Amino acid sequence: MGNGLRIELARVYGFCPGVRRAVEMIEDHLAREGRVATLGAIVHNARVVETLSEKGATVARSLEEVEGPAVAITAHGAGREVYAEIERRGLKLVDTTCPIVKRAQEAARALAQEGYTVLIYGEEAHPEVRGILSWTEGKGHATMSPDDIPELTSKKLAIVSQTTKDQKAFWEFVREVIARLHSHIKDLRVVDTTCPETGRRYRAALELAERVQAIFVVGSRNSANTRKLAETCERTGVPTYFIEDARELRPEWVRDLSCVGVTAGASTPDELVEEVVARLRELGGEGG
Repeated sequence: MGNGLRIELARVYGFCPGVRRAVEMIEDHLAREGRVATLGAIVHNARVVETLSEKGATVARSLEEVEGPAVAITAHGAGREVYAEIERRGLKLVDTTCPIVKRAQEAARALAQEGYTVLIYGEEAHPEVRGILSWTEGKGHATMSPDDIPELTSKKLAIVSQTTKDQKAFWEFVREVIARLHSHIKDLRVVDTTCPETGRRYRAALELAERVQAIFVVGSRNSANTRKLAETCERTGVPTYFIEDARELRPEWVRDLSCVGVTAGASTPDELVEEVVARLRELGGEGG
């Protein structure tokens, strides 16, 4: 195969500031105070969870599994009832909620208190969305489809977004909702709670696709933002390979290619990207 393969990294890839902050907060707590239980995976990446687990951060599926002394809320955030229960039980709280997610929660709570029905553009089962819904105190509804909007009991409607959703797709959703409900709504509020970091990764991947013959997207398959990143790359028509780590790379994927690109989701640590690049070099690369 020779050594003619050039490897180019996306301009923006990997850990976003919110995820990096969450991981650093957990590592800091472990170093200063010892073990902590996280309510779910601190981020959607198996390597990160495994590394933190080795240092004393166990993953709990619910507060019932937490025996103490400390509990961490993940970067995805949590519902108000979770905070109340942590306080009731006297547990030490490490709150790693992403500041952008916190902003979405606060917007949803304020709008619900002002009498708006709060429509969240997002996946109802996603932990971030479940948390945002909780802050609406029963006045919220999550959907990705304008076909699935509940019957409005109020003429006041507010629309917010799961932070990891594409900004353009969010505003398209808003336009469709307005087209369907304009005769029922007297008061509409739209708060764009999409995260700019997610869009930066999508744009960088699209730029990369213009210059390479194949793209490798690195990250966990249970990461919503990484799946979306892979779908964005696939839509360009450039062969796209969604891999969790370097072990999944296959020699035939790069055979006869001269230039490939690598990007990664916002929950993917640098070390995984570095391992993929190193393995691509072994398969015929000279580095990018």
